[in-house]
Amino acid sequence: MPLRHILLALGVVVIWGVNFVVIQVALTEIPPLLLTFLRFFFATFPAIFFFKRPTNTSWKMLFFYSLSMFVLDFAFLFSGMYAGVSSGIASLALQTQVFFTAILAVIFIKEKMTIAKTLGAIIAFSGIVFVGFHAGGDVNLLGLFLVECAALSWAIGNLVSKQIGKVDMLSLVVWGSLISLPFLLALSYIFESHLWSFEIFTHLSGKSIGAIAYLAYPVTFFGFGIWSWLLSRYPATTVAPFTLLVPVVGFSSSALLVGEALPTWKLFAAFLIVLGLIINLYGDRFFKRFT
Repeated sequence: MPLRHILLALGVVVIWGVNFVVIQVALTEIPPLLLTFLRFFFATFPAIFFFKRPTNTSWKMLFFYSLSMFVLDFAFLFSGMYAGVSSGIASLALQTQVFFTAILAVIFIKEKMTIAKTLGAIIAFSGIVFVGFHAGGDVNLLGLFLVECAALSWAIGNLVSKQIGKVDMLSLVVWGSLISLPFLLALSYIFESHLWSFEIFTHLSGKSIGAIAYLAYPVTFFGFGIWSWLLSRYPATTVAPFTLLVPVVGFSSSALLVGEALPTWKLFAAFLIVLGLIINLYGDRFFKRFT
């Protein structure tokens, strides 16, 4: 991979890592489900007028993609952070989607769970358990559970994406965003209508407005667009490891921008989860080489 493409991949990693701090800032003024709705509303309009619906997938698969990847994933993630999980911990815990994906693939599409993937999952989930033992402050058990639900939803979305196959990713994102809107608005009305007020929109700070724009455009369009472009040009084994840096950026940006503390236990939990991810990605090749 040439340097300019490495820099593109790193740019996406930085955008996705800082994303968690941006969410945390926006949640100080906007309820989580309403924030999720606003994110995908602005990701839909006006882009929907410029992207045709993906023609090589059905409405049914598009619905399942939207439900898992957008409605459930981000509703759980934003709600978990709203409940008390810090941006750094959220960026780390969400990476367990890799292992949920592997487990679901074994159950539903009969993929094999190798020794390396099993070992990686055990090590990474021990990191999540370690985080759970430090509840309080910027770790909330309910919030951590919701973030793990987000990771599971993302994993389901990965399997749906696998069934959909190759499509224009930006088109898929825009139309998936459109489908998510009525569900997200309904969820926000059911669970958050007591928090709705005219002042939410008339007194939004510049930070919150900027956060919504950041979530809708750089994170969604640049992130998904560049990532899909890289995956179309290089093997997934070349591109995927860059995601290991997302929690690193998440932790660093949380410490620098919102003053999140980084005690030893957080760094140890991060080490366990990232080690599990590395074993998941490279363990099979390592075992084949030395057995």
